[in-house]
Amino acid sequence: MKKYLLIGCSILFFGCNDGDLQIETVDFDSIETIQSCNDVFATTENVLFKINGDEALILTIPSGLLKNEVTVSSLESAVPGNSQISYRIFSETVTNAYFCDSPPPLTPTVLEEIEAESGDIIVTTTTEDSITFTHTIQLSGITFLNENGSRITDLQISEFGTVTTTAE
Repeated sequence: MKKYLLIGCSILFFGCNDGDLQIETVDFDSIETIQSCNDVFATTENVLFKINGDEALILTIPSGLLKNEVTVSSLESAVPGNSQISYRIFSETVTNAYFCDSPPPLTPTVLEEIEAESGDIIVTTTTEDSITFTHTIQLSGITFLNENGSRITDLQISEFGTVTTTAE
């Protein structure tokens, strides 16, 4: 009888399913390069992205969030709202050509895209010469929910990075 109980417990233990959770961590802090298809301007909407192999984190920030002036206090933009953040998983390694070529290449394909449900984009601006402005972009409280309604855990993207603009 103990033998059957042991076999039954083993089947249950090794046969458990994690609910097909594909994403456990969204980690772009180690990726320092922020990419954009066009020059970044303070007076236009900007699409910025980071690529980590077959994953991409895409920020769409509104005109005016980046200002060509030193900020005394940080500027914030709510997600969703004026700003958007998307997380994509691709079928293979992705390059900036996927985002910048028109039309985009046929491969890689998007396996999953998740829009941020809440959070804030925080921008602090500094300058050294009143011509070139450095914008430090941080993310706060970003929540991604997959199509099953499960929250992505271990979100590690607080420091998105820096971009520069020039006075026009």
